[in-house]
Amino acid sequence: MPAVFVHGIFTWGEDAAYGFAAQRPLTDTRPLLLMDRRGYGSSPDTARSDFEADADELVRLLDDCPDGAHLVGHSNGGLAAMLAAGRRPRAVRSLALIQPSAFRAAPDHPAVRELLNRVEMPEGTEQPARPDGADPRQEPQQEELDPAEYLRLSTEALGMPMPEPTPRRLRAVRTSMRERPVWEADPPLEPLAAAPWPKLVVSGTWEDAPELYRRYAGEPLLACAEAVADRIGARRLRVPGYYPHTQYPAEVNAALRELWS
Repeated sequence: MPAVFVHGIFTWGEDAAYGFAAQRPLTDTRPLLLMDRRGYGSSPDTARSDFEADADELVRLLDDCPDGAHLVGHSNGGLAAMLAAGRRPRAVRSLALIQPSAFRAAPDHPAVRELLNRVEMPEGTEQPARPDGADPRQEPQQEELDPAEYLRLSTEALGMPMPEPTPRRLRAVRTSMRERPVWEADPPLEPLAAAPWPKLVVSGTWEDAPELYRRYAGEPLLACAEAVADRIGARRLRVPGYYPHTQYPAEVNAALRELWS
């Protein structure tokens, strides 16, 4: 029975910086399918990445697994995993969410409300994306920036190291710049709560994160993680750092082994 991993933005399935390269040791327990969402990694291009389209592809993948599959999703990929699991609960064996970008799960939390107030602009206005839902730029619109500059503003400007702007990375950034805003999604919390399989929600503690990144992304993501875990009845795991599966893979991998067992 495979485990399907769904990545966030600026990355792809096997990426070491933001993806799931550090989860490769888990192949000793089962096959791992490190999915590349449309427009990322080795997947075909797309005019606009969309969590609903990602969920559709996950559903098709689940339908091809005769014994079902375990789902693991990070950030925007976590949102897609939630949507797919809500549509095909009988094909899911467990659900692990790593800092899911499910902001509508905690709309009344002050940090989430502040984020939504910042990013919700008039209909038809394009929204820039940031890693893990961090703050959009207040000045130039995304169409004015090339992907390398967008990547710099999304990392170095927030106090984080910028990954090497390889062609594959810049393609992922370009796709992320056009991604449908995740705050438009309505995560299926009630169907997930009713599902009988085990659930896990993982987040960092964000104590050592750069101040701007912690304020813009960490606080709303922590609020989302708490709300999602509480509302779907998931075990809650906190590890140091702010990219749990890449910074502290031993802890995350151990939790996944336990979940799958």
